[in-house]
Amino acid sequence: MKVHILDDWFDTLRGLPCFAKLKGHDVTVWNAHFRSTDLLAEKLGQAETLVLFRERTPITADLLHRLPNLKLISQRSVYPHVDVPACTAQGVLLCSNMKADGHSVAAAELTWALMLACARQLTAQNASIKAGQWQMGVGQSLAGRRLGLYGYGRIARAVAGYARAFGMEVVWWASEQGRARALADGETVAESRAAFFAESDFISLHVRMKPETKGIITAADLTLMKPSASFINTSRAGLVERGALLTAMHAGRPGRAGIDVFETEPLTDANDPLVHHPNVIATPHIGFVTEDELDSQFADIFDQINAYTSGAPIHMINPEVWR
Repeated sequence: MKVHILDDWFDTLRGLPCFAKLKGHDVTVWNAHFRSTDLLAEKLGQAETLVLFRERTPITADLLHRLPNLKLISQRSVYPHVDVPACTAQGVLLCSNMKADGHSVAAAELTWALMLACARQLTAQNASIKAGQWQMGVGQSLAGRRLGLYGYGRIARAVAGYARAFGMEVVWWASEQGRARALADGETVAESRAAFFAESDFISLHVRMKPETKGIITAADLTLMKPSASFINTSRAGLVERGALLTAMHAGRPGRAGIDVFETEPLTDANDPLVHHPNVIATPHIGFVTEDELDSQFADIFDQINAYTSGAPIHMINPEVWR
């Protein structure tokens, strides 16, 4: 199979153990990010299989119509960036492991790193000492404070474990079904959505991006937060109402934010106002970007390619194409 891998910005995959799974395939790895459909169609014209690096490149009907050789798209987890009906119409099979074992330890660890950085003002303190000054403010201890986790999934539960090890109180908010699961597991659910936002010292967002979750965190939610509180988002920027976080930061509620995801990615605007807000600690969507995590994820993706070529596809999203 002629396999084209998109958006491997740092040429990471070739050096991972899982890359050996593609032995015998004709593999092209694209390190650049192509925004133009025309350019994508030109570069991918010979591709029989596309490997997607998360949601970095949208796969639209227009693009699919211009890829006559394409048979398979292999990726992992949710696929809001893929036009599945267009794939089906074009006879392109989409395979994506939606029930991968375990959780993203990398994302949970970065969430915790951002919480600590916000609590102890790490970037500002670092900038202060590099400028020849001494302490620039007073941080917070985590022990005894309340962590609000929005979304009752595997990553959030891992973060809850870290919080308890640090002596924090953990409360939850989620969909009605998520809250029911949390209660059934003996967890503490906030009395109301308003109480969740108003009474938490830290809030961390852990929800999958789907049409029904777009903008679930509103400006009204954020303005309920304490001036001393921190908001952490390592999930997806689209879960927050567009522009609401920057407005809230200007208003001082919450007082700090740790953000790994942005409305436009890759974000290359050196003057982006959210990134440059003095109380925002920003990282460039590195929540899942560790060697260990990528090897685990792409092992799944490459297994899907080999299963397809062996005549027994797995994790089919539109199985009617195969039938």
